[in-house]
Amino acid sequence: MADPIPSHPLPAPPQRDAQLWDAARALEANFLAEMLKSAGLGATPEGFGGGPGEDQFASFLRQEQAEALVDAGGIGLAESLYNSLLERRK
Repeated sequence: MADPIPSHPLPAPPQRDAQLWDAARALEANFLAEMLKSAGLGATPEGFGGGPGEDQFASFLRQEQAEALVDAGGIGLAESLYNSLLERRK
């Protein structure tokens, strides 16, 4: 049976500027929240919907789901944004 834990150490993640990385992740989360909104996630269903209260809080749900997507690796947009911001800083 194969050992599930590799015997060689994993490479360390690259050192990043925390402020730029947080900004890039926030931008990716906001982008994903807008894409989820455009896809209809959180739209009040016809018939037995939650009414105006559900409409009021749907954006919070979308934002949390978008942030969870970013935490799970996202779509790579944060990495691109981070590299672009880092280049502009130089």
